[in-house]
Amino acid sequence: MPIVATDLLLRLSGGAGNTDPDLALGGVMSTSTSISTTVSEENLFNNFTAAETTAGSTKYRGLYLLNNHGSISLTSSAVYIPTNTPSTTTAAAIALAGEGVNATMETIANETTAQAGETFSAQSTFGAGLSTGTLTAGQRYGVWERIIVDTSSPAYDNDDWQIAWQGTTTA
Repeated sequence: MPIVATDLLLRLSGGAGNTDPDLALGGVMSTSTSISTTVSEENLFNNFTAAETTAGSTKYRGLYLLNNHGSISLTSSAVYIPTNTPSTTTAAAIALAGEGVNATMETIANETTAQAGETFSAQSTFGAGLSTGTLTAGQRYGVWERIIVDTSSPAYDNDDWQIAWQGTTTA
C-alpha cells in the first residue's frame, strides 16, 4: 500500500507522553499526540496577551515529522508553509532541527528562547521547501515552528497557517 497523507504525521516534542503544546519545547517526540497541519494560536500556541501584542512577541514550538508508514520510504521530501497567517502583523516560519534525521532535537528553556543555529524561513511551495531528504518507515525529523507578533498588533481571530510535508515514494 502506498504512503498516504495520514501516514505523514506531525507530532509534538516535549517527551514521550507529552500532550500539551505549551511543553513542545524540543527533546523527545511524543508517542501519543499528532497535531493538525493547520496550525494556529489555538492549537499550538496560547493566545497572545495584550501585553505581548503591544510589545511584540516571538514564540517557538518543537515538532516532529514522522513517516508512520509500515514499510515505505518517503524520498525527496520537503516541509513548507503553503498558507501563512492572514494577519499582516504576524508571521509563521519553520526551521529544520540541526540534529537531522531520526535524532532528538535540542530542548529550549521556554517558548521565547531561540534554538542554537537554526535558520527560519517561510517557503510557500514544495519546490522551495526545506529538504528533509529520505525518511524510511518509522523515521522522524525535527522541525521548529516560530510565530512572530509585531509590536502594536491588533487582535485577530482565526490567525491560522498551514505546514505541509510531502515527497515521493518508490511504491
